Amino acid sequence: MGSVGSQRLREAGAASPWDRSMVMSFSFDGGQLEEVAVGTARGQADGPGGTPVSPDSAAEEPVPDDRYHAIYFAMLLAGVGFLLPYNSFITDVDFLHHKYPGTSIVFDMSLTYILVALVAVLLNNALVERLSLHTRITAGYLLALGPLLFVSICDVWLQLFSRDQAYAINLAAVGTVAFGCTVQQSSFYGYTGMLPKRYTQGVMTGESTAGVMVSLSRILTKLLLPDERASTLIFFLLSAGLELLCCLLHLLVRRSRFVRRHTARPRDCRPVGSRYRVHHDVAAGDVRFEHQGPAPANCGSPKDSPAHEVTSGRGGAYTRFDVPQRRVKRSWPSFRALLLHRYVVARVIWADMLSIAVTYFITLCLFPGLESEIRHCILGEWLPILIMAVFNLSDFVGKILAALPVDWRGPHLLACACLRLVFIPLFILCVYPSGAPALRHPAWPCVFSLLMGISNGYFGSVPMILAAGKVSPKQRELAGNTMTVSYMTGLTLGSAVAYGTYSLTQGARRSCFPATANASLPAGP
Repeated sequence: MGSVGSQRLREAGAASPWDRSMVMSFSFDGGQLEEVAVGTARGQADGPGGTPVSPDSAAEEPVPDDRYHAIYFAMLLAGVGFLLPYNSFITDVDFLHHKYPGTSIVFDMSLTYILVALVAVLLNNALVERLSLHTRITAGYLLALGPLLFVSICDVWLQLFSRDQAYAINLAAVGTVAFGCTVQQSSFYGYTGMLPKRYTQGVMTGESTAGVMVSLSRILTKLLLPDERASTLIFFLLSAGLELLCCLLHLLVRRSRFVRRHTARPRDCRPVGSRYRVHHDVAAGDVRFEHQGPAPANCGSPKDSPAHEVTSGRGGAYTRFDVPQRRVKRSWPSFRALLLHRYVVARVIWADMLSIAVTYFITLCLFPGLESEIRHCILGEWLPILIMAVFNLSDFVGKILAALPVDWRGPHLLACACLRLVFIPLFILCVYPSGAPALRHPAWPCVFSLLMGISNGYFGSVPMILAAGKVSPKQRELAGNTMTVSYMTGLTLGSAVAYGTYSLTQGARRSCFPATANASLPAGP
């Protein structure tokens, strides 16, 4: 084999018009050919005989830095994109109450969102090994952006539908948003699980940022535009524009060297036999064969990453993969294998799963349903808007605090999450007895909302951040999806329980004033 290879290479070298100072290095295993050309300057630096350049040199490059924290900011905006559409629908509570008086529209939207989102996260968890990561994320953005534009143009602006039709269309829009945003959210937690921990915290901070931005947007549009229909239209269009910005930023960031480096790590390496390298020095006329032992296979980057194209600007080296690689047939994993993979992960992160489920169960029992129905005879429709703004702002602060390095043990984290149950009776006292609640001053629900938001932001983020570090890198995407299943389970149960509190608010609205006009912010309490 050596003599034949030497003869052919000498003949090719004699007839080649290439520069005589170049060094050609061939390696082959399993029918794969790799050609590395090294320029004159490189050959002189490495000696007269020339040193072969291995494609593995690309892996030895330093890890790219997140300059100016641009990737972190992009992940924060990605978190904004998860909850921005849904927050836009429920934060516009004054418009909903005026258009659908006497209905449980906010409760219905919340339950619709959660039920569809639960189905979406289970489906995404099942398809995580089948569909590519960025395909799921991009599809989620499109499904979230479409309903926002449709409702803002066809319902708010043109008013093409009757009251009952608009009610059903709004619920359908919320369901579509729920499916798209949940697939996007669940995929992103697996995505950031492959990045350093601070980027998971950045995504979760972005979720709270969405609430803050939506609340501020609604307050400003309501103050600046007295016409309720015009202010609502501008409010929805601003949300749609921000969602589009998040989508475009994701498409740019996924191609960055920092993200490609972390998401292209080998996942499953195993030797597949011997590997040979042929060194041909054109100038010296020397041909050498080198046996390199077993070569790793299946160590390439995932198909979402362009790491298959290895380039290096050092010394003018480049790598070409001219011969098509053997295509591996992908098949559906068995149901037993799916369950086994998830069981292995759940045994490690069970405390974190329960902590995040309990945290969001308690929150959804009260927000947005019960908080949107708290009334005050002077503040009017401004009170639920302000309460939601306080919650969103404090939730944002709580998720920033989650970045502090605290060594939490799983059971302790779960116990602290369970202590938040005290908020349920406190908020009930803000609406019961109906018409004359025990805690009727508007400061009470604002203070409770502040404390609930901080605790929700903190105990809703810490389990998600810690879970990714408890499993191997190969299991982090699955751990992120499993945590999202627990998160959605808590949201679903909380939304179902929230319906039990709706009956407590039936007489609160009629006790003060009829819902006819758009209330303006009063000068004093």
